[in-house]
Amino acid sequence: MGKKTFPLVVILLVAVLLASGAFFTVTEGQQAIVTQFGKPVGGPYTQAGLYFKVPLIQEVHTFEERLLKWDGSPNQIPTRDKKYIWVDTTARWRITNPLRFLQTVASERGALSRLDDIIDSVVRDQVSSNLLVELVRSSDWIPVTILQRDEKYMPTSSVASGGEDDQARIDTKVKRGRQIITRAMLAEAAKLTPQYGIQVVDIEIKRINYVESVQKQVFQRMISERKRIASQYRSEGEGDKRRILGQMQKELARVRSEAYKKAEEIKGQGDADATRIYGAAYGRNPGFYSLYKTLESYGGAGTEKSDLILSTDSDFYKYLKAPK
Repeated sequence: MGKKTFPLVVILLVAVLLASGAFFTVTEGQQAIVTQFGKPVGGPYTQAGLYFKVPLIQEVHTFEERLLKWDGSPNQIPTRDKKYIWVDTTARWRITNPLRFLQTVASERGALSRLDDIIDSVVRDQVSSNLLVELVRSSDWIPVTILQRDEKYMPTSSVASGGEDDQARIDTKVKRGRQIITRAMLAEAAKLTPQYGIQVVDIEIKRINYVESVQKQVFQRMISERKRIASQYRSEGEGDKRRILGQMQKELARVRSEAYKKAEEIKGQGDADATRIYGAAYGRNPGFYSLYKTLESYGGAGTEKSDLILSTDSDFYKYLKAPK
């Protein structure tokens, strides 16, 4: 390479480098701000495309335009009725003003740090100002429980034996509910985030749980309650069994009594019919009937261990006497 062409090559390389740094692209789902020596001079660029900037002097800052996720750390918070619970929340947010976002928090990490403070604060305020039952139920929740569905097997006295707290928890009317509470969280957070160029779109409670110190007591109470209900079912089942067996024995006795009565009626009717038939038959010839019955008497008059002594003048032997 000659001395004359070398400067041309250097100039060409510098021009290529400057040209490559003079253009930038904004992809779909992104937005950009151009700054010069730290001061914004262009943007926001929200449409996908190819844009120009002064190389080496101006700098491009790109941000997400799509929804972003925030996940907070579970916090131990007391409710209004003094129940200590772990509350785990999540949120969705987006960058609505990239210039203000750049000037206040600079990056997504800075925005997440601010959201930690804002969302944790509003969640703590809402949880501590509401009852636990409001946080775990919806406003249109209908309190249909196992005890109520099986009311005929679980009388009122057995429901009351579960304790006043259980009954109060079942009968408590939900005025707000989790949906309304989370909307209130969102409304409070939405008031604080626009100053950072951020919009919080949604806040949801992922999980609510008792703190570890009372979890065992709660689980033991649940186990005891299930055992009590099972015992009540067994007791009611045993009572139903005895009631059914009693009805069965009563019905069996009734059927047997009616059958015996009917059998005796049939037997009596048969004896009456037999007597009537015998009477009609023997009435046609009284002499033959007298002979027949006398002969029957002869056959059963005496036994091997007894003797029958009668006078010869007795009518018992009239058919054995010589005919006159």
